[in-house]
Amino acid sequence: MLDETAKGVFTIAVTPFTPDGAVDWDSVDRMVDFYIAAGATGLTILGIMGEAGKLSAEESLGIVKRVVARSSVPIIVGVSAPGFAAMRALADQSMQAGAAGVMVAPPATLKTDGQIVTYYHNTAEVLGEAPFVLQDFPLVTDVVVPTSVILQIVEDCPTCVMLKHEDWPGLDKISALRAASGKGARRISILCGNGGQFLLEEMLRGADGAMTGFAYPEMMAQVVAAHDAGEIDRARDIFDAYMPMIRYEAQPGLGLAIRKYTLAQRGVIAHDTVRKPGGALSAATKAEVDALAARQAVRLAGLGL
Repeated sequence: MLDETAKGVFTIAVTPFTPDGAVDWDSVDRMVDFYIAAGATGLTILGIMGEAGKLSAEESLGIVKRVVARSSVPIIVGVSAPGFAAMRALADQSMQAGAAGVMVAPPATLKTDGQIVTYYHNTAEVLGEAPFVLQDFPLVTDVVVPTSVILQIVEDCPTCVMLKHEDWPGLDKISALRAASGKGARRISILCGNGGQFLLEEMLRGADGAMTGFAYPEMMAQVVAAHDAGEIDRARDIFDAYMPMIRYEAQPGLGLAIRKYTLAQRGVIAHDTVRKPGGALSAATKAEVDALAARQAVRLAGLGL
C-alpha cells in the first residue's frame, strides 16, 4: 500500500493505442517493462497523460488489471471523475486488482478554500481505506490549492499520503510544506511533475522525487540518485544534457504527442497514436525531435551514460 514514505520516480504512463484507436495491449506490456528497467520505483496510470478521459470504464479497468499484473513496482491509478460514484467504482476495482493507491485532482467547480477542503473530506470518505494522492495541477484544473489548504487536508485526512506537486511557480510551496513538517505538521510524500522541468530544484527544496511522463524516464532516476548521493554537480550535468528535450516536450497542446512519438522511436510502444480528439505531429516537428534526440545522445555519451 502507498504511504508517506514513497520516494523516487513514479513515472506517469501513456496509454498506447493502435492506429485505429484501439488499446494496444502488447505495447502496454512492453511499456511497463521499459519504465521499470529505466529506474521507475512506481507507475501512475490513467492520469491526464494517460488520456483517461478518452477511455471507457471497461478499458480503464482493463488497463489497471494489465499493468498491475505486469508490474513489479507499486501502481497508482488516477480516479478523478465528475462525480463520486464513478470515482468510488474505479478506485474500489483498482484496489481490488492490486493497485497501491489512487490519485484525485480537484474539479474545476471548486472556487474557495473551504470548498476544496470539503471536497477532499468527501473524497477520503468515499475512498475508505484506500490511500490517495492529492494532485495539485492548477494550470490544468484551474483550481489553486494554497499551502494552508494542503496542510489542512493532510491533517484532516490520514489516507492522504502524497502530494503530486505540479504548481507553477511552486518551489516556495515545497519549502513551506517542508517547513511546516519541521514544526510538527504531518509529513507526506511530495513527488513533482511539470515534465521534470524543475526536478533538481524541487529535490533541493525537499521533494521526494518525480511523478511525470518525460519520455526519457531514466533522466529522472539518474538525477534523483545523484541528488540522494550528494552529487549535486553530477545531477546538474545529467539534467542539463536532457534540458533541450524537456523544453521542447513541454509545449502546451503538443507534449503528449511528442512523448508518444519519442516512445515509439525508442521502440517502447508500437505506434504514436493519440486517441481522438487529439492531433498528430507534423513532419517538421518530428524532424526537430529527432535532431534533439541525436544531440542529446552525444551529450550523454560525454557523461558516460
